[in-house]
Amino acid sequence: MEAYNNEEFAVGCILSIKTTLGDEFEAQVIAFDKPSNILVLQEGVSASGPKRDIRLLKANYIKEFSFLGQGQDPLDTNKCFLDLNSLQSREDSAIRQAEIDAERFGVGVTAEAQTIFDALSKTLPVRWDKTVIVVMNEVRVNSPYRPESVTGGTPAANERVRKVLVLERKRLQTRNTGQ
Repeated sequence: MEAYNNEEFAVGCILSIKTTLGDEFEAQVIAFDKPSNILVLQEGVSASGPKRDIRLLKANYIKEFSFLGQGQDPLDTNKCFLDLNSLQSREDSAIRQAEIDAERFGVGVTAEAQTIFDALSKTLPVRWDKTVIVVMNEVRVNSPYRPESVTGGTPAANERVRKVLVLERKRLQTRNTGQ
């Protein structure tokens, strides 16, 4: 479908839509942005309860649609329900996760060092201290990240880290020679 007039996608219209990707659903038009050709749709119009799904759909992906009726204003502020505490909690959780993920990437280290860090992190708690890998908050692995570069910690912890490094270096060497 290429040509639409503003009345077909007027706010509040309830439509039955079939997309070019095979999806079929009913939704109410919340907004239509003509320059970008994007529809903002609210699914679950007939569903009871405060939770509904919002879908952004490029109008070119509409294979066919039919007008089912005119609903009430979907943006009526007296009927909108936003759980601000839940949204704030989700935002805080996403920020914490992004910070945790960011700490897993070494700054100024080689791809090989990052691969070794990732391998160690599968079985042991690790973190970066600039370009040094710190394992179990006691064992340090300095550049060039070889078994002889391991220092600190108890002898047992030190030996465990060395073994993982030896195995990871063998795996890296096998992968590099196999390419």
